[in-house]
Amino acid sequence: MKKELLFAFSAFFLISLSAITGAYAVGESKKSITVSQEKVDVTGDGKKDKVTIIGIPFEEGANFLKEIFLEIDASNGKKYKVELEGGYEPQVKYEDLNHDQVKDLFISIPTGGSGGLSNYYLYTLKDFNLTDLTVPEPLVITSQFEENYWASLVVDKTGQKYTFDLKDRKADYDRLGLYVNGKLNEPSELMIFPYSTLKPVIVKENKYGLLGVQRVSGAYSAEGIAFVESIWFYENGKWNLVNSKVYEMNKKQRK
Repeated sequence: MKKELLFAFSAFFLISLSAITGAYAVGESKKSITVSQEKVDVTGDGKKDKVTIIGIPFEEGANFLKEIFLEIDASNGKKYKVELEGGYEPQVKYEDLNHDQVKDLFISIPTGGSGGLSNYYLYTLKDFNLTDLTVPEPLVITSQFEENYWASLVVDKTGQKYTFDLKDRKADYDRLGLYVNGKLNEPSELMIFPYSTLKPVIVKENKYGLLGVQRVSGAYSAEGIAFVESIWFYENGKWNLVNSKVYEMNKKQRK
């Protein structure tokens, strides 16, 4: 009987200790850090507002922030808060991207993936009204491998078509089974990624827009074929494509 009581007591103690440890770990993991803090007029009233990026690390000492928040202590005494996706080293740039004479908040957060991708956000707090302006969607691109180690892509929005000579990758493609004696084993598409870069740039009349870059890869992510660049300008309440270009990495493009 004593052994049974001792066993029950020991089990209860271990369960309690586990619960306490778990609760402590949760509490520890919720500790926030201030990533950046700046004073900028983002409302247009001529007074500076305090803009803070706060992150909660995945674990103590980790670089990855599992939760990220944008907090604005505005000059009217109100606090505004937005929850963002997790990631690494979030950054804020202040530019007037919707051309209303007030600086907007453009936020980039690298995800840490192999493709070098990031999440992007754009907010305005003009007249103390927090509005999500969003960013332009990546270009929709239709692509495919073609016979005899060629590939092509079409920028859907503009109809621009590009073709690429990939014969220098023959050995790799044959080894992967993508081609057999120059013939496609089965219809296959290229890998089209979202923005690897999206940043404010002067577009026209000394006004800012956004420059986006999307990576195009072949049979696997690391096998880069081209970059697709797009220039966007915010007008009439939406993002408009100004132009797009395709840059091949190995400079061999068929006319």
